Amino acid sequence: MLKSGPNHWGSLAKFFHWTIVVLILVQGTIGLVMVELPKRPNVIPVFSFHKSLGLAILALAVLRLAWRLFDARPHEPASMPRWQALGARAGHALLYLLIFAVPLSGYWFDSVSSLRPLYWFDLFQVPHVFSSNPAMKDVASETHETLFWVLVVVAAGHALMALIHHFHNRDNVLRRMLPFARP
Repeated sequence: MLKSGPNHWGSLAKFFHWTIVVLILVQGTIGLVMVELPKRPNVIPVFSFHKSLGLAILALAVLRLAWRLFDARPHEPASMPRWQALGARAGHALLYLLIFAVPLSGYWFDSVSSLRPLYWFDLFQVPHVFSSNPAMKDVASETHETLFWVLVVVAAGHALMALIHHFHNRDNVLRRMLPFARP
């Protein structure tokens, strides 16, 4: 089913969720590796791919959020305490915020650095909306890195809570988001 129901997430919500998860894992790995590479012209494609992938994640997050406006959220399990449901909603809101903030801070960093034009997967040029500002380069870089690590911690907490729901609480919270699980 494309749309979510009272007890399950729909296939489109699952697609957005797992595609963004996989892309963030790939993106994080590339980001951690690329900063250790020697600064040579032959590594420019790695940086360009990282930037393009970040913009793709941002676009998918926008589509995911747009879909959420039309797609009902499944009900929480009846056994879930209210404080836990509120915590889950706050955690999801923080994840959304970070999924937007990390690529936007990378875009900010790229703009103020003005190293070279930004091309999305070599298909078209993405204009810089911030002017070149060497004084802001380090601030933008630190912001991007810090937000990435905050995302790592929050996403790990999200995954841990899903596993606790599955193995300890034995409710349907994780199963209803698994890619091939049926409602």
